[in-house]
Amino acid sequence: MISVVIPAKDEAGNIGPLIIEIFQALNTLTPFEVIVVDDGSRDDTAAEVVDTANRLGCQAQAVIHKQSTGQSTAIWTGVRQAAGDWIVTLDADGQNDPADIPAIIALAQQISATDFCIAGYRKYRKDTAWKRFQSRIANKIRNAMLRDGVPDTGCGLKLFPRETFIKMPYFNHMHRYIPALVRRMGGEVHISVVNHRDRQVGVSKYTAWNRAWVGIVDILGVMWLIRRAKIAEIKQIETSNTAQ
Repeated sequence: MISVVIPAKDEAGNIGPLIIEIFQALNTLTPFEVIVVDDGSRDDTAAEVVDTANRLGCQAQAVIHKQSTGQSTAIWTGVRQAAGDWIVTLDADGQNDPADIPAIIALAQQISATDFCIAGYRKYRKDTAWKRFQSRIANKIRNAMLRDGVPDTGCGLKLFPRETFIKMPYFNHMHRYIPALVRRMGGEVHISVVNHRDRQVGVSKYTAWNRAWVGIVDILGVMWLIRRAKIAEIKQIETSNTAQ
């Protein structure tokens, strides 16, 4: 069972076509559900989710936040509502391609580790040169400080076990540090090259200014968490003999 968790804010016009593409990619492949967390939208995002899913016969939920709490909290809400063993996250703006999900699932089926994350890598990004430059610098700084081994932590398309995510410490902006947090618990991180597309409707909610300063604070916080993590390896378990 795959739970596709999508944080969304004011994405009417994008979310319906995205659900159709998810349905086309997964309907004959695996049981799945779609959970869209409407993070305080002022448009018809939630209604579009339900209407599209009803037309397709697709299992879906629109979980509506009373007010906007941010992308990490929306993902946290979605994962807690999820019934699937594995979580797939992707952005609601349509720039992530659902056609990449089957290959990521196939990669996950080859992994024996209990805790892991497969992170999408937008090798050929459909963004402005300025935005690509910002991301390149930010990724280099993050990787140098956290050593998470991920070239593109900002890609929304990821797969990880639900139980892995539940074990992570929650904080605002944590969604950008899922690979580092997986490594912190001794898990594996894998990379999958994915497609990246132009946004068709609306505008991005992020700018260089609203990412830069919080990013520095977040990296320092994640470094603090990593340095204080201890991984216990069980040598053996001895049990008492009890009468049957």
